[in-house]
Parts: sequence; structure tokens; C-alpha cells
Amino acid sequence: MVPLLEMQGIVKKFGSVKALDGVSIKLNRGEILSLCGENGSGKSTLMKVLCGIYPYGDYEGDIAFKGNEVRAKGIADTEALGIAIIHQELTLVKELSVLENLFLGSEIESFGMLDFDRMHAESIKLLEKVQLNICPETIVGDLGVGQQQLIEIAKALSKNAELLVLDEPTAPLTESETEILLNLVKDLRAQGVSCIFISHKLAEVKEISDHICVIRDGMHIGTRSAETMTTDDIITMMVGREMKQLFPREEHAIGDVILEAKNICAWDKTNAHIPKVRNANFSLRKGEILGVSGLVGAGRTELMECLYGCYQGKHSGEVYLSGKPLELRSSHDALEAGIAMVPEDRKRHGIVPILSVGENITLAGLDAFAPVGVLNDVHEASEIEKSIKSLTVKTPNAELAIRNLSGGNQQKAILARFLMINPQILILDEPTRGIDVGAKYEIYKLIFQLVKQGISVIMVSSELPEVLGISDRVLVMHEGVIKGDLINDQLTQEQIMDCALTEKVVAEV
Repeated sequence: MVPLLEMQGIVKKFGSVKALDGVSIKLNRGEILSLCGENGSGKSTLMKVLCGIYPYGDYEGDIAFKGNEVRAKGIADTEALGIAIIHQELTLVKELSVLENLFLGSEIESFGMLDFDRMHAESIKLLEKVQLNICPETIVGDLGVGQQQLIEIAKALSKNAELLVLDEPTAPLTESETEILLNLVKDLRAQGVSCIFISHKLAEVKEISDHICVIRDGMHIGTRSAETMTTDDIITMMVGREMKQLFPREEHAIGDVILEAKNICAWDKTNAHIPKVRNANFSLRKGEILGVSGLVGAGRTELMECLYGCYQGKHSGEVYLSGKPLELRSSHDALEAGIAMVPEDRKRHGIVPILSVGENITLAGLDAFAPVGVLNDVHEASEIEKSIKSLTVKTPNAELAIRNLSGGNQQKAILARFLMINPQILILDEPTRGIDVGAKYEIYKLIFQLVKQGISVIMVSSELPEVLGISDRVLVMHEGVIKGDLINDQLTQEQIMDCALTEKVVAEV
């Protein structure tokens, strides 16, 4: 049987650097192949070669689709063949309707006029395929991220895609939205649509895949049947070494209370009648890792933004640092007090993509390099070099634009930025979202290094294994209320979920 897709010996260079070094993959019709690898391993580069984003002649090797050679000059050529890619960053125009997005660039015309009746009817059919019961005239910006992701898939199906490439499709989704998407991909497989699935969530990879292909440092490490692989097998192939434990827990001393939050309240940024945080009270000790858990929308990020002085909506409450009250009117006030925060959305609120790696690292502490108002370039460059080495930020040089780094290395660069100001308290909001297991491991090790130095860490995470693997204590939030304050002594995921959903408030400390 002729494979639906075959990529042979793909080599892609950026200057003298080989991003792909002879990678070969094969995919049959009605099959799901998962691509696994650390950030920067070459997964997305390989898919950009496949989809014509890097055109024929810009790489070495051969691509065949349905037995025919592919020499795409751009993404329009591969879409015409039946190959569609859905990127992690959605490409929908949020100001337009669902219908307008579905047919943008491929509008249906009749006698030289747009045929809205036919497009409406086709939209309904497409939305039914992806199990979305919404009106085609709905504005995309009014929909949730999960629904927008399904619209991207519907748009691909409108072009009669026979091969879907999904690049981290579940990264921004809730558990329920993820389940809907995974079931949809399985349904499409049953209908003969093939899929290349890229995800760092290995449980999803195991659940959905027929075969799993691992790429490391631009090279094809191996492709095996998903049934024959354990999660540990995948991790070992990805990182090139056996990882006996994902969470490198280390003993560390926990001191006296350093931070107290009292009666923190916050209201919705656009509707001040909707509460987001309700009378939150908690404390943090020196050298402690405090996990913050809860379902999406529980108010975790809003609470952290209040502590960091950057919440844009109405809010109230008191914050004490070492027993002294703080006036937190801005993030600058928080940084001055020794509180730093790595935000949830690193692309929107963390990195400045057009600036270099080095410039991003020193962004929060430039005053230290300009004591008399003039920037000391030599001193700045020296500290940048130390930070890059200390946090093992993988970059060819400090002058490279940070947007060119993998997600994990961008995250480490943001961490380096705030560590440069020597904070007493470091707030990490979803610090490992969208990064691979190897980079996660390095960030976990860094967290334990920091608490050993006496820095206190608050870590917000939607991944319960991560919360349990790292935290000394766990705050459980639900609908803006802190429902539990639990010591992490053989704490289980079930106990956390029970605490979140129970009527009563549970406190162990």
C-alpha cells in the first residue's frame, strides 16, 4: 500500500546550523502519528517544510503525498493537495464572524456575487462535523479558545483536507475542551482523515496515537507503535537519558512567614459586578513552594496579579511583607518590594519578541547597569552571560531575537530577568505550559535551587501532578474562593478535586 505521506531525508539549515538532519517519517491513510521531542528539536520546522512554509528548494530531501512528489512553493500549494496545518497560535480574525472566517480567501460566489446562503448552509455542515452547535454569524472573538480551535479544524475541513497537522492544539484548552478535541480527531480518523499530532502532554499522545515518532536535536530517533511504548520510553527517547523521576524533589528548609494576604477581593475587569476573587486569605513562608491549584476560571491568576500590583480591575485587600503593609499600585511597586512574577502568557506579557535574548533578560533591572544614568554595556553583557549560563538558556548568542528561541528557553530567559533583581518572592503562573519534559525538569530543578537560597515561590498550575510533585503546601481555589490550604504530605489528586468541589472550606495549616 502506498503511504499517504512520506518524507525522506529532510535536511533544513539556518545558516550553518542544521535544524533538521536527515529526518524521515511515513504516514498511512486514516492514521494518527504523534511527533514528540523537546522544544527546539525540529518538530515544527519539519511541519513547516511539509506544509510549504519553507518552500521546495529551501531544504534537502523528498516529500511524496498520495504517491506523488510534492514541490510546494507555499502553503496554498499544500492546501490544494489536501494538507492543512493548525498552528498553536490561532490564525482566526476575531472581529469577523464564524462564517467569514471559514470561507476567508475561498468565498463561494454566484454570478459574480458572494453567495451567503450557500456559505451559511456549508458553515452549518462544517460546524456539525466538529460538533459545534453555534450560529455561523457568531463573532469569533466572543467564543472561547476551545471553540476557536474547533473552528480552525472546521476551516481546514472546508478545504477537503486529507491530512491535518495539529501543533500543540490542546495547550490552551481545559480538560473538557481537550476531551472534545481528542474525540473529534478520533472521529476524523474513522472517516479516513489522517493526522500528525504534536503535543508535550504525553498522556494525550498515548491515548490518541497509532504510532509515535521522536525527534531529538533535528534527528529522527525512532518511530514505534504507540501500544508498545510507555510514557517513560517516550521521555527517554526525547531527552536521550533515562529520567527516573520527573520531579527532582530536594530537601529545603522552610522558615517563618514572609508574606500575608488578607481579604483579597477582585472583580471582573469589564464588569465590576462579577467577583473573581472573594476574601482570599493565606500566608507564605520563607523558602516555601506554595502551589495554587483549581479549575480554569477559579481566580488564581487574578489573585496573583493583585499580589503583583498589576490587576487592571477593581480590587481590594491587604498585603504584608515581613509584617509590614505594602502599597501595590503597580508591578514596579512589587518589584521594588522584592516580589517578581513570571506571567501565564509569556508571548503576550512575558517576552518582547523584537528584542534580543540579552535585552529581555535585563529589562526589569536596567537601573543596576546605569548608576549615573548611562548604561554600562560591559557590565550588562557580563551579567547577561552569567544568567544564560546559570539557567542553561540554549541560544547561539545573547544578540539573537528572543522570538527565535524555543518556548522552554524563552521561559528560562524570563526567569533570568526576574532573578536578576534578587526577589524575595517569585510568583510563577503556569511556568511549564507548552514546554517539553526536559525543559520542565530543568525548571523544577531551578525552583528547588531558589528555595534553598531562601527565595519563596508561589506556583500556579493546572497540572495536578506538577502541583503535587513540587509543592510543600497547596492552596485550592474554586470560583474565586480559597477552598483549601493543604500540607502536601501524600496529598492526592482526588483530595484536591474533592476539596475544590466540596461546599466547605478545608484548612490544615
